[in-house]
Amino acid sequence: MIGKRALVNEKMEKRLIINASAFEEKRSSVCKGNSMEKKTIIISDEIREACPQFVGAAVYAEFKNSEYSEELWQEITGFIEEYRAKYTIDSIKQIASIEATRQAYRRCGKDPSRYRPSGEALVRRTLQGKDLYQVDTAVDLINLASIAYGYSIGGFDYDKIDGDTLVLGIGREGEPYEGIGRGLLNIGGMPVYRDSVGGIGTPTSDNERTKMSMGTTKLLALVNGYDGDRDNVVRCAEFICDLLRKYASSDGGEIVAY
Repeated sequence: MIGKRALVNEKMEKRLIINASAFEEKRSSVCKGNSMEKKTIIISDEIREACPQFVGAAVYAEFKNSEYSEELWQEITGFIEEYRAKYTIDSIKQIASIEATRQAYRRCGKDPSRYRPSGEALVRRTLQGKDLYQVDTAVDLINLASIAYGYSIGGFDYDKIDGDTLVLGIGREGEPYEGIGRGLLNIGGMPVYRDSVGGIGTPTSDNERTKMSMGTTKLLALVNGYDGDRDNVVRCAEFICDLLRKYASSDGGEIVAY
């Protein structure tokens, strides 16, 4: 049952321990046949210094996007009903993944209450009784995973990323960045992934340049774990793979932890 995936409190859910060999075995079974070339993801020294516990997981997947999936939204609706029955807005304070991202913002130099990370913003919207935005199947399923685990997740059109390397650093004042649906976004003091052209994703908003569309056939999703919980980050990535298989005509893709 999907509600069991909502790991908003470590004490409420049984943790699955995944050692390195078990993870590799799981990864190969999830991703058989995936031929996407993997990006080199570098965690900069400035992020390592500010957020030494950071862990991430990348999902590489080929898929077929659609404007709307009724079956996915049935799952989202059922999940949200259960989520709201179990938790309140005060529960946000108990969600380790969200609180850790807020602390990471402060250490990097950004106010998380003024520039809310997307994971927190989605959870707040859910617990405030507001409807989620319906965008397309790829975005909708990533939003579901973000709510279920509390992580801010970047979802990118793989083919729009420039170069074979991504670097996670800290945004600079005046650095050009167009957030999706936000226009120019001040990313100074905010964690940001950069390709060879510039920023593509922050926990608050991804960049218009590399956003997914109906024509996207290759996904790169980045799960950002500022709480240092590698096992939970991998579980979130596996959940994305499950959703891709169920609703996006995908084999589930491949998970690479970093």
